Amino acid sequence: MEHANYVDRKFYGYTPKEFKKILNDHGLDMISGHVEFGLDSWDEAKQAFSDCWKYTIEDALTAGQKYVVTPWMDEGVRTDEEKLKQLLELFNKSGALCQKEGVQFGYHNHDFEFQTKFHGKMLYEIILEQMDKDLVVQEMDIGNMYNGGGNPLEILEAYPDRFEMMHIKDEIKSAHGEMGDDYESTVLGEGILPVKKICKQGKKHGGTSCFIIEQESYQDRSALASAKVDFKMMKKWGY
Repeated sequence: MEHANYVDRKFYGYTPKEFKKILNDHGLDMISGHVEFGLDSWDEAKQAFSDCWKYTIEDALTAGQKYVVTPWMDEGVRTDEEKLKQLLELFNKSGALCQKEGVQFGYHNHDFEFQTKFHGKMLYEIILEQMDKDLVVQEMDIGNMYNGGGNPLEILEAYPDRFEMMHIKDEIKSAHGEMGDDYESTVLGEGILPVKKICKQGKKHGGTSCFIIEQESYQDRSALASAKVDFKMMKKWGY
């Protein structure tokens, strides 16, 4: 499992120990989680990470996580070259701190990374060049990437061994896109993305070892019914 709700040192309203027990009682492990990270995670006066960020790492360890992933960059940072440089440096520092504590720090893309450019260079290229591959894990979201105009197969080929984690997601055209665009996710195998081929490319070239299915729209199925279909499809593909 990978969480996407950590507020006031709780996962979905439960303390790290409580939530880990709930998962374990159902035979589940939470290996990763999405959390907030930004320039305010660093205390400039103390020249150290904020207590809030240190607690985030501590709670991730208590919950049994292997990865701590941030999935966002504020618009005011990602469109300001100087602030972007500061944040990317901070990512590397956080990666070093996380490794010291026993977890891996990571970054998860959305769509803006493929629509924002500096001096003709795509933001995602800058991210991959400036984030230390030995300190910061990349979690490729193939659906978000496609929606933003990126090609997962081409990027996996161009940046080998950079994508230890991958969000597996199929997409269909939609009038109510999940990110304000023209697409929404659907069960694997029923959309327009060559998901099986992308997974294979991830294993072969991307260094991908952690595949996480993410579906955010369900059409005529429930979330649980969709999860069952997705799981069966991944098993069919050999995962």
